[in-house]
Amino acid sequence: MKIVCSLKKTAMLAAAAFVIVAGAIGPVAAQEKVTVFAAASMKNALDAANKAWSDEAGKETTVSYAASSALAKQIEAGAPADVFISADLDWMKYVSDKKLVKEDTKSNWLGNRIVLVAPKDNAKPVDIKAGFDLVGLLNGGKLAMGAPDSVPAGKYGKAALEKLGTWASVEKSVAGAESVRAALALVSRGEAPYGIVYATDAAADPGVAVVGTFPEDTHPPIIYPIAVLSESKSADAGAYVDYLKSAKAAPFFEAQGFTVLK
Repeated sequence: MKIVCSLKKTAMLAAAAFVIVAGAIGPVAAQEKVTVFAAASMKNALDAANKAWSDEAGKETTVSYAASSALAKQIEAGAPADVFISADLDWMKYVSDKKLVKEDTKSNWLGNRIVLVAPKDNAKPVDIKAGFDLVGLLNGGKLAMGAPDSVPAGKYGKAALEKLGTWASVEKSVAGAESVRAALALVSRGEAPYGIVYATDAAADPGVAVVGTFPEDTHPPIIYPIAVLSESKSADAGAYVDYLKSAKAAPFFEAQGFTVLK
């Protein structure tokens, strides 16, 4: 009889332990988030889309915003993420060539433009054309832009200025920032008289004004690719990407000045 009671007690303790463990696991699974690495210029639009997805699907996201170059290097180093959104094709190709993305989920998703901005209180239109006197406009000040050798917005800006024959005269005046949002902040705070940023960034900061738009034929097409990463363990990553690319989510990006590519 004592043995039977002992066995029953053991079984009851085991069952209780299972309930406790199950209770501990359950909420964690329910709170599992899709981790997104996204170009800094995506912040306003992506934050709005993520909130809508969360409200609709009951799912959560966590986003790291930075320059695409920095994010790609973090992914290469093994940083845990489910989705990568790059501001150019080069950095997506970088992670793709290393077999770090699920190729069947990769697509060219959004388009953008680069513009010249100035502090809002000191903004006058600039005719951006071949040989325009940008160094004269700077008047000894700095030209804020993403680091031209790595940050996509900086690479586009450098290409445009080279095409217009202006790069050589302003190269030494460039304040290369770690991301396009950091470059935008320099202009917004009045620390640089001009900057080159995406049109979407300019729209997100009331402290700056667009004084000119770079002709599209002066730089490679600005394309934002998106993909699920190979090491993703999220069961929701694919559905999340599908939502971002859907007609339902398009207005969040169009409102910030992105072009949704078909």
